[in-house]
Amino acid sequence: MTSDVAISAPETAAANGHGDAHTTAGFGALTLGSIGVVYGDIGTSPLYAFREAVMAASGAEGLPTPAAVLGVLSLILWALIIVVTLKYVVILLRADNNGEGGTLALMALAQRAVGTRGTTIVLLGIISGALFYGDAVITPALSVLSAIEGMKDVTLHFEPYIVPLTVIILVGLFAVQSRGTARVAAFFGPIMCVWFAVIAIAAIHPIIEQPQVLFALNPLYAVSFMIHHGIIGFVTLGAVFLAVTGAEALYADLGHFGKRPIQTAWLFIVVPSLALNYLGQGALVLGDPGAIVSPFFQLFPQGFFRGCMVVLATAATVIASQAVITGAYSLTRQAIQLGLLPRFEIRHTSEAHSGQIFIPRINQLLLVAVVLLVLLFRSSSALASAYGISVTGTMVVTAMMGFVVIWKVWRWSPFTAAALIAPFLFLDLTFLAANLLKVFEGGWVPLALGALMIILMYTWRRGSRLLFEKSRKLEFPLADLVAMLEKRPPQRVPGTAVFLTSDPLSAPTALMHSLKHYKVLHEKNVILTIETAQTPRIDPAERVKLEQISPTFSKVTLKFGFMESPNVPKALAIARKLGWQFDIMSTSFFLSRRALKPAAHSGMPRWQDRLFISLSRSANDATDYFQIPSGRVVEVGTQVTI
Repeated sequence: MTSDVAISAPETAAANGHGDAHTTAGFGALTLGSIGVVYGDIGTSPLYAFREAVMAASGAEGLPTPAAVLGVLSLILWALIIVVTLKYVVILLRADNNGEGGTLALMALAQRAVGTRGTTIVLLGIISGALFYGDAVITPALSVLSAIEGMKDVTLHFEPYIVPLTVIILVGLFAVQSRGTARVAAFFGPIMCVWFAVIAIAAIHPIIEQPQVLFALNPLYAVSFMIHHGIIGFVTLGAVFLAVTGAEALYADLGHFGKRPIQTAWLFIVVPSLALNYLGQGALVLGDPGAIVSPFFQLFPQGFFRGCMVVLATAATVIASQAVITGAYSLTRQAIQLGLLPRFEIRHTSEAHSGQIFIPRINQLLLVAVVLLVLLFRSSSALASAYGISVTGTMVVTAMMGFVVIWKVWRWSPFTAAALIAPFLFLDLTFLAANLLKVFEGGWVPLALGALMIILMYTWRRGSRLLFEKSRKLEFPLADLVAMLEKRPPQRVPGTAVFLTSDPLSAPTALMHSLKHYKVLHEKNVILTIETAQTPRIDPAERVKLEQISPTFSKVTLKFGFMESPNVPKALAIARKLGWQFDIMSTSFFLSRRALKPAAHSGMPRWQDRLFISLSRSANDATDYFQIPSGRVVEVGTQVTI
């Protein structure tokens, strides 16, 4: 069963960030908050990125050579400079959609710029959104597992308990999601500040002991490594990319913290700490090649201090996981708003911040997928192979849409825009190609998850379009029906009837069935359409559009941003200022609920028909989604073939 109340959405997708206003908080508080939320993922990359890259560079030789260590270090440091600092911090943070960032907000911006010709951009948005779900599954599994593995460096007796403890922590993390993240998030910034300070300080002594490690700051070492190592150098690039995973979060959380705090945190705290730590790990391995087994934790003295570092690393990885889980909720809400996914139950966990939400079904699916990954791969090294593809894929899409925005929105010449973006796109494609070499080692996981989400999103969008077109052919023009009813009105009953529809030009199915079965008409009748804008939020003054089409009929259009949850009664209360005396207690909402059946010829393959029908049955009730009081709703059933 599905309701015919659809959201009239533009062909865009939405940002993965949070959109709470960031002008009221202090600059220092926003900078601290960005360190906690934005940089959790990239901040915990030193746990595994350097180790995996150097081991890949060592190939069959086993122990790393100084040339391999310096080459990998140079690649990591320059990846942080070019990919994160230049591409994201300097350029893309300027490409905001009404203050919101993220690859899908960028897509909405690009779609608006090219208009009706943006089908390819919509497809790119669906791909990047689908790949993000792969990232949301792998990040918690890899991050927490890599932190807990540090206990092996404290005592080898702990090894059998690594996987069970990781699963327990992850189950606990997903279990507390329903309580909201506001209280926990208050500790994120300070904990991550301590984390960045500790990983930087611990690296200073090894660097003093092995000062030659500073040669890695010369990019020629990176170039020389790639030239002289052939295919091994290319494979190493896939592991080097682990150092910049989480860069998308810089852009995605633009709306929550603002450009300046994110840039300040990166330039003055995060990147210096990361660079020092990677140099420290490199210095340690130059002095003792055997330390490559666990270079991060061996920066800390054996015993109490190393045990404390494992605890701090676990806290940091939980924070990194929390940010990506919250991002998955936000992305899902935006995909629902834009007609890419069916309606799911959305719970608001904060009265003050609309961005803090909890989606039970997504939470359950993520938990199952994350635990399965941990049990399947059982080590962070095995999982690292699965990590890069989803993130590199998203970065490639971001670069492509960035070109469109720079060309069409910033109004640069296409040649200048291409000259700016081409080096970044080339680098992203190189990283993607390097990661694709790991498909059979685990890279199939994000590809499979992404493919599944692409199929689901495309099927829902295509099926909804076909259903809309079919319904429009069967429905009666609204203007003709209103003229007939005003000329020869049926018996009137007191009160107001609101008929929800996705097509304001056709008579709603619920209205037709009401006339057919009850043979009465309310004194006031409202044809209500809900639209999703291409902007993250809508000014309350522009929320409601009221149009009188006859003495007893009016059209009301409610507009919501793609990052807002629609609240119909609250929005209709605004209509009082436009002259409509809205009283929820004397108003009935009429919705039509459709039972879908597969048609012989629908425009989609039979398996896709069945998938669309299954998705529609799983959709949350329109009454709950639009926050309409259930006691004021009348549902009328009908059967439709698709």
